[in-house]
Amino acid sequence: MEDKKLASYIDHTLLSSTATKEDIKRICSEAKKYGFATVCINPGNISLAAEELDGSPVKICTVIGFPLGASTTKMKAFETRDALDNGAQEIDMVINIGKLKSKDYQYVLSDIEEVVKTAAPHIVKVIIETSLLNQEEKIIACSLSKVAGAHFVKTSTGFSGGGALVKDVELMKKVVGPEIEVKASGGIRSRKDAEKMIAAGATRLGTSGGPAIIEGHQTKKDY
Repeated sequence: MEDKKLASYIDHTLLSSTATKEDIKRICSEAKKYGFATVCINPGNISLAAEELDGSPVKICTVIGFPLGASTTKMKAFETRDALDNGAQEIDMVINIGKLKSKDYQYVLSDIEEVVKTAAPHIVKVIIETSLLNQEEKIIACSLSKVAGAHFVKTSTGFSGGGALVKDVELMKKVVGPEIEVKASGGIRSRKDAEKMIAAGATRLGTSGGPAIIEGHQTKKDY
């Protein structure tokens, strides 16, 4: 895959609690240089990124209910609204994993629906945290996301151990079908990793190693 095409799949990610102003400026500059789809950052850094990316085709993605997914639906909706007001254009929300495991599927569905409604018409990606789910739970999480009107299902936060696996991306794509897309995130550190995820059905990749991936290097860290 040519560099420009591969770059268009990447959400250039920096979600560290220690990210500085200079770090945010750097990833915005890299995103513009390589042509990444978005920068994916914490809500507190959106305004700065909006300044740095003004006039650029690179979009701003932020995370909601991150990384545990355990905040209330009302708080997730508030976070979403505030993020959009500050300049975010895509939302990556974490499902309520405990509610899913408790089989409170109506809660999980409503939780996603509220964020989708609040964010409309912007893209919402639902992080199901595959490393914490069994096979049945992965299928149910993807199905609920689809019913709720989400635009993507996403593998991982990168904060709960594990990361994107080819077999999970394949399963997620099989469940959601052509109607919505799959984002693979966590542990994507090389061009080979990236291309495997795309071949499995991912149309977006979350990684902190975008520049190294495009240049064909192996990066040692992700997120």
